[in-house]
Amino acid sequence: MMRNSAGRLVAAALAIPLGVILAACSRSSADSQAEAPPPAVVEAEFDPNNITVEHPEQIPLATAVEHKSVPALNVTGVVQPDIARAVPVVSLAAGRVVEVKARLGDQVKKGQLLLRVRSTDVSGAYQVFLKARNDARLARQQLDRAKDLYDKGAISKSALEAAETAEQDASVDLETATEQLRLLGVDKDHPSGIVDIVAPISGVITDQQVTNAAGVQGLAGPNPFTISDLSYVWIVCDVFENDLDAVRVGEPAEIRLNAYPDKALNGRVDNILPTLDPSLRTAKVRVEVANPGIMRIGMFVTATFHGKQPELHAAVPASAILHLHDRDWVYVAAGGSRFRRVEVKEGAAFAGGMQEILSGIEPGAKVVQNALVFQNTVEQ
Repeated sequence: MMRNSAGRLVAAALAIPLGVILAACSRSSADSQAEAPPPAVVEAEFDPNNITVEHPEQIPLATAVEHKSVPALNVTGVVQPDIARAVPVVSLAAGRVVEVKARLGDQVKKGQLLLRVRSTDVSGAYQVFLKARNDARLARQQLDRAKDLYDKGAISKSALEAAETAEQDASVDLETATEQLRLLGVDKDHPSGIVDIVAPISGVITDQQVTNAAGVQGLAGPNPFTISDLSYVWIVCDVFENDLDAVRVGEPAEIRLNAYPDKALNGRVDNILPTLDPSLRTAKVRVEVANPGIMRIGMFVTATFHGKQPELHAAVPASAILHLHDRDWVYVAAGGSRFRRVEVKEGAAFAGGMQEILSGIEPGAKVVQNALVFQNTVEQ
């Protein structure tokens, strides 16, 4: 009996800790279930290029309209003088320069004194003039005497005609000698060994070949000056072979100086040279432009030609274009409640807040009228 009672006491003592352990395990399991996070819900990643909205009828849309544009060809060029308007200053008298009255780059007027030359050609020309004047006076006296004698029947008609011929020849010699003095710049009534060289036209001195005390060799040497009329100038451009279809003789061209980029000048294509540069594959195109007074020889310009065939592009409100990360986008209605974000390439801006679209969408496409407001709405 005592052995059985001891066994039951031992069993009871062992059962109490086991119950405690089981109860603790049960409470721990219940607490773990209560503290576990809710099951994960998989949501689709937001795709900015494909958007679905709940009320598409509330989104203002605009229709891309047709726009015909003429592609512009931009090339660089250089201002050069019109060769036909560049006049050399010629000194017919050879001699030594005693005074220079103008310099390279000066603006001069027609008839303005440019330089003075001491020349021995003047004395020779004046000697010829004096001899021709005396011969002409003598021939006129002989003609008058011959007329009196012919009227009195003292000489034959042939003698009178010979006197008339001699007088005419003497007059021609006098006129030639006088013209020679005039060309040399010498006053026949007040001759001097100094020859004045004056400007033949008004313009700018673009070349100078003489200095003080220099020698002038007349027509045999270089011209002392060259004067260019810069009221009209040439723009000489290099146009690649593949772009020559945009340039036609006689058509207008827009000229912008690098020094004055905000000022546009109107020019006209004057000539397209018939040869190409064999290495660069470019042709020289010459544009004639009226000079408003700001164009200087050697200036760089940008010439724009509009000779290509018109192209059909789309145009949308400027607000329909979203500028994001240096790229341009529009939201296009894709049917139902779906919209697609499409990358586009902008063109020129028009009056009325319209913007040309060179690529990305076609005329007739339905786009969101205000892309920025639409993007902010869908991202909220």
